[in-house]
Amino acid sequence: MALTNRKLAPDIETLFLMPNEDFSYVSSSMVKEIAALGGDARQFVPPVVAAALKKKLAHS
Repeated sequence: MALTNRKLAPDIETLFLMPNEDFSYVSSSMVKEIAALGGDARQFVPPVVAAALKKKLAHS
């Protein structure tokens, strides 16, 4: 996005602020990728989802 903004209006700086995690989200694609690559996705999903994801990946 910053590069697009620079192309559209090179005289304007783009500033990116990270919100508190209470006000942000993680996409399901990102969670699946974390799990598929052997990462621990439990911090991003409820326990039942983490268990289902682990089970699904075990069958892959």
